[in-house]
Amino acid sequence: MGLSMSTKKIDCIYEGGIFRPLVKVDLEEGTIVKMTLKEERDEILERYAGSVKLDRVVSLEEILKLGEDRWQ
Repeated sequence: MGLSMSTKKIDCIYEGGIFRPLVKVDLEEGTIVKMTLKEERDEILERYAGSVKLDRVVSLEEILKLGEDRWQ
């Protein structure tokens, strides 16, 4: 007898040994959820891998310094 729950992606911050959501989460106290940990850097690389075409070699550091807003 399983419960149906939609999958949601939320940003969290890790402070004092606890993951704290950066948005309101509508869950009852004590609800158990599964988490997938992914650093923001890895997410940016996955999102734009193969879609950035330049006439020169670009380092990962250079891409990350530009910020995500430049790639949307």
